[in-house]
Amino acid sequence: MTSPQQLWSALIARLPPLPPLPGGARLWVTLLSLGFLLAALKGNGEQLLAQRLDPQGWLWLVIGVGVSLLSLVINGLAWAVCLRWFRLRPRWGLSVRAYLSTNLLKYLPGGIWHLAARVRLLGQDGRLLDGPHSSVATPLALAATLLDPLLAASAALALAAAVGWTAGWPLLGLLPLLLLVPRWFQPLLQRLERSRERQLARAQRSAEAEPTATTSPESAGFVLPGYPLLPLLALALFVLARFGGFAACVLAFDQQLSLPWVGWLLGFSLAWTAGLVVPGAPGGLGVFEAVLLLQLGGQVAEAPLLAVALSYRLVVTAADLLAALTARLDGALDQPRRPGNRVAA
Repeated sequence: MTSPQQLWSALIARLPPLPPLPGGARLWVTLLSLGFLLAALKGNGEQLLAQRLDPQGWLWLVIGVGVSLLSLVINGLAWAVCLRWFRLRPRWGLSVRAYLSTNLLKYLPGGIWHLAARVRLLGQDGRLLDGPHSSVATPLALAATLLDPLLAASAALALAAAVGWTAGWPLLGLLPLLLLVPRWFQPLLQRLERSRERQLARAQRSAEAEPTATTSPESAGFVLPGYPLLPLLALALFVLARFGGFAACVLAFDQQLSLPWVGWLLGFSLAWTAGLVVPGAPGGLGVFEAVLLLQLGGQVAEAPLLAVALSYRLVVTAADLLAALTARLDGALDQPRRPGNRVAA
């Protein structure tokens, strides 16, 4: 008798591909999101220019950069937790440094180069991992790398369900948590891993890049060890820290009384998830802002909401830059102290 897992795997494998859009879905989503954002900026130009920051407001933005930087460190630790969940043995400090130094690559066209860099590092013997399996083949490296954004999106939607249950979000937020059950999540992750592997292979051929990973037979596949509860909790902490940077921008423009904090968290969680999973401009540029305006535009005045969204974009970009520079500087300073140890670039 065919098991439910086999039926689900067969269903996932037989899903027909969507017909391609001219120029690709990423281009159209980016154009629509940026067009919506530009229309909002044009319609609220005078009110937006009237928004002023006092010294306390500037201080809140600086605090927002610091909190966003902390969230990236938490994200790097959460990625190491994902590696450990796959029964690998990450070098915690080097894994966080590698995560921070590659995070800036997400802004490059294509939006996959940060993933490619992490897969390449996991495929280099002794670079980020200890133990007998100090390097892994592309399928396992990709699965461990893709688990991070998938669980982050699930955690954000779960938070949205927790704070927005009266607004009808429980099912939307809890459904991803049910899909993380291994019998359902295994075929989904395998399908996404194969898709990303083909995408990385095409991108690397066009760039004449080196192979991303080794192909040792013992690590050529992967099996989920169970429900990813610990990585999910780690990434929920990351999403909350990310919201902390956004909350600092809300406080910078004195909008904390315009909406209860649970409403801000609901709007942020949905917009941040959309910016993460919807194909668009690198870093979710335009998608996050458009969804935030659509979600909260009827509850908060549009001009200050735009100011909060744009300042948050500047805050997180500054945090990404600082994180990458700090990680690379730390690696450069660590090399003379430990000449026999290879550090992540």
